[in-house]
Amino acid sequence: MEDQDFNLFIKKVKQYSAIDLSQYKEAQMKRRLTTLYTKKGFASFSAFFDAMVRDKELYYEFLDRMTINVSEFWRNPNRWEILESKFIPEMARASRRLKCWSAACSTGEEPYTLAMIMAELGVLESSQLLATDIDEGALEKARRAIYPDRSLRDVPAKYIKKYFHQKDMTFSIVDPLKKQIRFSKQNLLHDPFDTQFDLIICRNVMIYFTEEAKHLLYHKFSRALKPGGLLFVGSTEQIFSPGQYEFETADTFIYRKRIAHV
Repeated sequence: MEDQDFNLFIKKVKQYSAIDLSQYKEAQMKRRLTTLYTKKGFASFSAFFDAMVRDKELYYEFLDRMTINVSEFWRNPNRWEILESKFIPEMARASRRLKCWSAACSTGEEPYTLAMIMAELGVLESSQLLATDIDEGALEKARRAIYPDRSLRDVPAKYIKKYFHQKDMTFSIVDPLKKQIRFSKQNLLHDPFDTQFDLIICRNVMIYFTEEAKHLLYHKFSRALKPGGLLFVGSTEQIFSPGQYEFETADTFIYRKRIAHV
């Protein structure tokens, strides 16, 4: 009965929102959502779904639990330093108009990190920077761009001084930087992708998906990149056999789409 309850919940969620929970690792997803509905006082997935449809805040909480919105600025700083010192300058030499995408951007720390680096290198204003997520609640926080001090623990001091306003124990992103990012709702597994990106960042998201869903997404990311474009993934998301997606390893957790040679 428990399996039937969860399977029906998966079906209803897909009909209601186009989110396909069957593409997420089942044991992990089921455990997290069972903890949530029990905490909220529900006895089944069925009762939880009915309440979720009536209560938008509960639906946002479901999305938050499903996607685990844990993010911070400059996560794995040495990887961002490589982007700043090597890859973005390389791209900027080839074109001053870069097209970048932070996929599954959560509450915005990642695209704002990229925006600061691009601003320092003088290419932000002439470039496009898209940030998407499935969770509208997370996107709203990203647009507000107010963060606790603990989120900034890895941000270099010069960036804090230049791109944040401090008020008590919170820090807000300065308006000129905020205006350079277009935040938008997107379901990675379901929705089509734009194309001709120079850089796609998708970090610490693939770990929640099944192998089939990962395979689908890597193909979609590959098609979305221009030849020579880069995919930047999380520190636990090494791509095995990147060649099957037309990728080659450019650096640790950074993959380049192959350039076809005639």
